[in-house]
Amino acid sequence: MPKQITINKEKISPGEQKIVNLNIARLPTYTSIDLPVLVYRAPVDGPVMLLTGGLHGDEINGVEIIRRMIERDLVIPEKGTVIAIPIVNIYGFIQNSRGLPDGKDINRSFPGAKGGSLAKLLAHTLMTEIIPVIDCGIDFHTGGASRSNYPQVRCSFKIDKATEYARAMGSPVMMHSGLISKSFRNAAHKKGKEILVFEVGESLRYDEFGIEEGIDSARRLMKYLGMVKNAPDANKTMIYNQSTWIRTKNAGLFISKTELGEIQNKRQVLGQIKDPYGELNSRVLAPQDGMVIGLNNCPVVNKGDALIHFAYNK
Repeated sequence: MPKQITINKEKISPGEQKIVNLNIARLPTYTSIDLPVLVYRAPVDGPVMLLTGGLHGDEINGVEIIRRMIERDLVIPEKGTVIAIPIVNIYGFIQNSRGLPDGKDINRSFPGAKGGSLAKLLAHTLMTEIIPVIDCGIDFHTGGASRSNYPQVRCSFKIDKATEYARAMGSPVMMHSGLISKSFRNAAHKKGKEILVFEVGESLRYDEFGIEEGIDSARRLMKYLGMVKNAPDANKTMIYNQSTWIRTKNAGLFISKTELGEIQNKRQVLGQIKDPYGELNSRVLAPQDGMVIGLNNCPVVNKGDALIHFAYNK
C-alpha cells in the first residue's frame, strides 16, 4: 500500500477517510453528475480492496450491501484500504433502469474511452482513477426484472488468484464464470487486478438473506487478506463448474415447483407450463443433478423464455 493514494488528484493518507467526487458529465438541464468514491484507510499498511454496487442502475441489492457496511462501520479496515462505490451507474439508479440514457450497458463498455459514449466514459473513469490503486474487488450484482439469483460468487476457475479469493468469501455458491469481453471483470484482470462478481436477488427488490450474505462474504475476504481480525464463519460452499438456463418449449403459465438454493436430482420436476384454457400441462425437468441458482418469477412465459438457472458439475 503506498503512503498516499491519489484519486482524481486528491491524496488520501494512511488513517484518513475521504469522499472523492469524480465528475462524469452533466444532464441536459446542466445538472452535474458526480460519482462519489468513499475511501477508508487504516493507519497500518495492507491491501486495497474495492467494493462496487449499482453498475446496473436497477440492481439495488449491491447498493444496500455497501450501504449497510458503511452504516455499521464494516468498511473500516484495521489494515489496508477499502474503496467503496455504492452506486456506479448514477444515471440508471435515478431512473430505476439498468443502463444509461444512451441505452448502453456499462458492463459491456470496458475499458472505455475518454471521448466515447457515456457508458465508455464512465468505464474509462473507473479504469484510470480506481483500478490502478486497488489489489482486488467485489462487484455486487442482481438478477434482472423478475429473475432472482441465489447468493453466489462468480469467478473464472482458470484464474488461480480469483479462485483463491472466491473460496475465501465462503458464499453459499461458488460458480465458474468465464471472463466476458468488455466487462469490468475482464478489463480489471488484464490490468492484473481480480474482481469477483457477487450475485443476489432480482432488480428493484431487496433480498434480505442475500444482502446479509453479501456483507458476510465481503468481511470474510477482508479477513483472509489480513484487513480485519474478525469475520462471520463461512457457509458450506457448493462449488459448480457449469450452469445452464432451462428454457420453456411452450408458451403459457409457468408454475414453479422448486425454490432458489434447492438441490435437485436428474429428471426431477422443477415446474410446469400450463395454458389459460386448461389444455396444456408440460413438465419442466432437471437436466442433471445440480442446484437451482436462478429463477424466473414471472408466470407468463413465451416459447424459449429462460425459466431456471441450473448449476451442475461436469
